[in-house]
Amino acid sequence: MKQDNKKGDEPMPSNYIRFDWAMKGLLRNKANFAVLEGFLTTLLNEKIVIQKLLESESNQEDEFDKYNRVDMLAENSKGELILIEVQNNNEYAYFQRMLFGTSKLVTEYINRGEGYDKVRKVYSVNIVYFSLGNGKDVVYHGKTEFRGIHEGDVLELTPFQKQTFKVDSVSQLYPEYYILKVNDFNQVARSPLEEWIYYMNTGDIPDSATALGLDEARERLKLDKMTKTELEAYYRHLDNIVILRDNIFTERAEGRAEGRAEGRAEGRMEEKREMVHNMKSLNIPLDTISQVTGLSIEEIKSL
Repeated sequence: MKQDNKKGDEPMPSNYIRFDWAMKGLLRNKANFAVLEGFLTTLLNEKIVIQKLLESESNQEDEFDKYNRVDMLAENSKGELILIEVQNNNEYAYFQRMLFGTSKLVTEYINRGEGYDKVRKVYSVNIVYFSLGNGKDVVYHGKTEFRGIHEGDVLELTPFQKQTFKVDSVSQLYPEYYILKVNDFNQVARSPLEEWIYYMNTGDIPDSATALGLDEARERLKLDKMTKTELEAYYRHLDNIVILRDNIFTERAEGRAEGRAEGRAEGRMEEKREMVHNMKSLNIPLDTISQVTGLSIEEIKSL
């Protein structure tokens, strides 16, 4: 079971490297592609073979961004693009960020003069460590469909289009989005995908976990395989993650306190409005109402 970290708590000790840190280096090594392939195969529910890694906008120079997020762009054996991003800190416009990322890939990975049939399929996989949106699930899948506004039917491809594009539905031609809200997972893993989410959340891989790719992760993502310098950098990363989460906790606590204070003030003002209304209806002089409520004559007239 997940143990909830409180403000300022250190991350739970583990024998394995956090997934976001592994993405910065270890998982970019072709010898370790099996770890990523296992995760993506489990998530997308189809066999994924990574052909190569492409340039992405990771490894930002900004110190905050360096610890806050990491991304990786992979091309699979079918020529499809898979953008994997880990985001540690809250970002209110993250949905738009996802859209921008896929749109950029669609336009960048087509040559000038090529037909639209050469547009690449894009998967956007988002592993977020903050509460994104409002929903009860921990994994969400988004895709594009065209539904009739009168009949309610889904617009399908013609047989010729299916044969030409080698897909079965219109949605398969468009970018697809996956969101894994790993911080919200607080139960025993009962499926291969939940085993992956458990590892991403806790940094631990139970002996009972059998999800594809986790065996390779056990073997290749061990802390004891890191050098002293690598461990120092890794623990600095964990410290920064704690600071990020502490900042989020503090901001939320301050926001709640301010909200309560504003709510109490608004409540008192509403009571005074009602009192002024009742006293006015009884034709009580304004100066008397002012003495009772503490409001000025001008304020009483405006209510």
